[in-house]
Amino acid sequence: MAARRGATGRRLELGIQLRQLRENCPPVEDGRARGMTRKAAVRGFRQLSEASLARIENGELNFRRNAGDLRTLLKRYAVDDDELIEQLVELNREAPTSDDWLTQFRAFMPAGMPHYVGLEAEAIEILAYHPTVVYGLLQTEDYARALFEVQRPVEDTTSEFIQRNVDLRMERKRRVLERDGVRLRVILGEAALRIPVGDEDTMHEQYREIIKLARADHIQVQVLPFKRGYRASNDFAILNLGELPSRVQTDNAWGAVSTSDKPREVDRFTRRFNAMVGAALGLEETIEFLEALTGK
Repeated sequence: MAARRGATGRRLELGIQLRQLRENCPPVEDGRARGMTRKAAVRGFRQLSEASLARIENGELNFRRNAGDLRTLLKRYAVDDDELIEQLVELNREAPTSDDWLTQFRAFMPAGMPHYVGLEAEAIEILAYHPTVVYGLLQTEDYARALFEVQRPVEDTTSEFIQRNVDLRMERKRRVLERDGVRLRVILGEAALRIPVGDEDTMHEQYREIIKLARADHIQVQVLPFKRGYRASNDFAILNLGELPSRVQTDNAWGAVSTSDKPREVDRFTRRFNAMVGAALGLEETIEFLEALTGK
């Protein structure tokens, strides 16, 4: 058990273990060889609904407001190992300084985003692809602001919304890229570098930033040219969470962020990423491509 996980990692580990315990406990419903449904698991609870248990198992919530329900649930799952019970109760306690910095941004984040940002901070490796926009963790502040400004008339957002989201993006970038032991591998579609966002100075600064980051030992950036092989049509990110199951993240058409730890989904997107690695420019070729865009 990873004792030094942040709040999101602790919730995720707790949720995984609770789901496994529920799915493998002695059956209480007819026709089941083992385990119980969430509906059966929460029967009789006043403050724990089937939907809440689903969110707990997904690592989005915990029993912070009513830790007694956790012990009751474990009893319902026939868990009588005192050491395991105490380990799970300890996991349920929030890490003291973990995700506090996110509080100021939560009101400005779409559905699912706080959970994803917490997972991002737990990842030991991130594989990311974007076909039309520079990936968020590579963006400069001016590029990010210009991107939000372009969207502003359509999305009907305020100046405060834009500033908060720019600040959030820069803080995420700092926390991920400056963390020890993390690796970032990004594939950018050529369109992400050709489509102008902001003025020429903004784009040239963005090219130079990617070149600088691409030369770091723990960051790899590749450009996927227009005429080179397979390409996915939608952006995605794959988070390697070490001892916890990897997760894939995608955005839906409404802007909400969704993640999945289903092995089939993670494997499918991993295959997509690896196919594009083979079709993309090499690391040095990518730097030369970016330098040409700056006019060097």
